[in-house]
Amino acid sequence: MDKVVHFEIPFEDNKGAVKFYKETFNWKIQQYGEMKYWGVCTVDIDEKHMPLEKGAINGGMLKRPEFMKGPVITINVKDMDKAIERVNGNGGKIVHEKTKVGDVGYTAYFKDTEGNVLGLWQEISK
Repeated sequence: MDKVVHFEIPFEDNKGAVKFYKETFNWKIQQYGEMKYWGVCTVDIDEKHMPLEKGAINGGMLKRPEFMKGPVITINVKDMDKAIERVNGNGGKIVHEKTKVGDVGYTAYFKDTEGNVLGLWQEISK
């Protein structure tokens, strides 16, 4: 069974969005180096950046891409190419192709049969 492992919140104004979520929910939010991506911790993490609380997920924030109309949940998959094939084969549509994220993993985004955009994530095995 593939699990929900991440969320993403798109924004127009990064300073306003970061301030809102920090002050409203006391989340820890920081930009990843020079990337235009902010990590969001809703719970404490271990040395591998994984949530310490069972069942909890953390996420990220980014400048709103054209295809992302609202928050997105991301599903961890074992094989990105097979997951994309299953999405397409079951009536979904890929809206952002498989993209490598550093040496950490691959991401892609799809639209389901109801028009919702969700993310896919495959970690690179080390």
